[in-house]
Amino acid sequence: MFADETLDQINRRFQFLEARLMEGVAPTEIAALTREYAELKPVVAQIAAYQQANKALAEAEVMRADPEMRALAEEELAQLEEELPRLAQNLRLALLPKDAADARPALIELRPGTGGEEASLFAGDLLRMYQRYAENRGWQVQMVSQSETELGGLREAVMRIAGEGVFARLKFESGVHRVQRVPVTESGGRIHTSAATVAVLPEAEEVDIDIPAQDIRIDTMRASGAGGQHVNTTDSAVRITHIPTGVVVTSSEKSQHQNRAIAMQVLRAKLYDMERQRAATDRADTRKAQVGSGDRSERIRTYNFPQGRLTDHRINLTLYKLDAVMQGDLDEVFDALTAADQAARLAEMEA
Repeated sequence: MFADETLDQINRRFQFLEARLMEGVAPTEIAALTREYAELKPVVAQIAAYQQANKALAEAEVMRADPEMRALAEEELAQLEEELPRLAQNLRLALLPKDAADARPALIELRPGTGGEEASLFAGDLLRMYQRYAENRGWQVQMVSQSETELGGLREAVMRIAGEGVFARLKFESGVHRVQRVPVTESGGRIHTSAATVAVLPEAEEVDIDIPAQDIRIDTMRASGAGGQHVNTTDSAVRITHIPTGVVVTSSEKSQHQNRAIAMQVLRAKLYDMERQRAATDRADTRKAQVGSGDRSERIRTYNFPQGRLTDHRINLTLYKLDAVMQGDLDEVFDALTAADQAARLAEMEA
């Protein structure tokens, strides 16, 4: 089922990394070696469990030939034969190729879609949902930029979240989120359907994406916001256009210097995401992953408030715990999306 040579290579690499880290390495190497060591450690643990069970199975087969040990051996064989498929599946999942961006911080962009003010209010609800989820996991949350409407809805927001496995957990959230509920502005009690768009981008480093100065145009403009925000300030808002792709990002905090840094951070993440999407398309241009393409125009989920129901359309998951979800209880949703992605990738590898 698993090539012994492959498993041995992984074990040897892990032992090499362990020895290198114990003897001390240069500061320039330690980050990369530590990251690889941490990634391989759970894989090596799964290999050890699988190989130990197979060794015990072989020993129990030998024991069964001894009449005095047969009953004990057959009892152990039954347990091992039940356990081995689970261990093999765990090892298959551990050996799946890792997404290089999984351990990175993420930038989450939220914008209202169709539905007017109700869509803006829903976008704000989604922002708070992700903030609560991140805080519950002990992640660091930083608002990069945020613009609100007069009624407290969201015009747009960019949020940075850092912590262990952030992008791996959040990456399936990109797409159109639809809400069905009675808006606070609706006097007749009618249910309206609105939408908001979410984009989850892995944070890019300067070494990932080189942006020559001649490829960008930087414009400054007067910042504006709800409730007189930024009134009587200088032209501090910044808009950066990436000329080769046409990607435009803006930032309208109070400091123009800060806005440039923020806008470049978001631009770098967008270009890095475009490269990742292009590579994914090249690898699987005839297959669409079960959890969806990540297309920002794809409707991925419906939040039905009258029924207290959440439905993820990509994996046909329905939960009747919408209140808890909106308070940040998203693990059941994310676990299901991760499992669906793993199943699709396993099927592709084994096809």
